[in-house]
Amino acid sequence: MMRQILFGLGLVIAGIDVSAVAAAPVESHAPASGIDNVDLVAFRKAIRAKYDLKERSYAAEDAATIVNKFYAADEITLGRNHLFIGRDALLPAYQQAVREDNVRIESVYTYVKGNAGWDWANFYVTPKDGRGQQRTLAILFLWSKINGEWMCMGDYSAPGDLHELAAPTPGGK
Repeated sequence: MMRQILFGLGLVIAGIDVSAVAAAPVESHAPASGIDNVDLVAFRKAIRAKYDLKERSYAAEDAATIVNKFYAADEITLGRNHLFIGRDALLPAYQQAVREDNVRIESVYTYVKGNAGWDWANFYVTPKDGRGQQRTLAILFLWSKINGEWMCMGDYSAPGDLHELAAPTPGGK
């Protein structure tokens, strides 16, 4: 059930007509056709490079690189109980975040079609000062291919680990 809710939320946030894909299996992040597989593999590689950039930028306390190289200029992000619209609004939040934490991003459910895609990920946050515990956010990254480069159009996060939130499938684990 949680997988269906997360999938549906991703569709709504991405602005996709939910009625057109309501019957699609939740596992649509794993296309069957060879062409789709090639697209999915390329998309995963491209966004992994963006995640690596974000992780390195956190470690280097470089908020500007995250905001300008990871996010599109007109991004919309919902986080820290605030809506951020555009890079200028997002920069102060990242200036604080990179001073306080390091992050690691684990892609969990990925979907791509044409120049749009999304990725549900676990976002592991570890305080730099060693105080406090690691926390995990379930995060949805929305992606668009702009001038040949995948850019994050925004994200939404909530506390939790996607592996733990996923409901068991009927008749199995």
